[in-house]
Amino acid sequence: MIQNHMFNPVQAANRTLAGLQEKNTVTPQDTMQDFGQYLQNALQGVADMEKTADETGKQFMLGQANVDQVMITSEKALLGLQMTSQVRNKVIEAYQEIMRTQL
Repeated sequence: MIQNHMFNPVQAANRTLAGLQEKNTVTPQDTMQDFGQYLQNALQGVADMEKTADETGKQFMLGQANVDQVMITSEKALLGLQMTSQVRNKVIEAYQEIMRTQL
């Protein structure tokens, strides 16, 4: 079974709770830095999946990997990229909606 370790909501919630327990007062700046770090880690995870898929493809060409390994790593990379793209689209939609809000 393929599991998504990049955007795991349980781990994110646990990290948030641990962060809240460490700090009694959380400022918006701290929250933005944590969110920025979370996004940076997620994007690095997608980049790592793409590198792994590329390396597995090269190993296949040399006869050091099976077809199923190549397909699995390629699909993982593809799904990670598609999910990242969808998250980006939702963030842009939310931003545009906020900009359209009249005060």
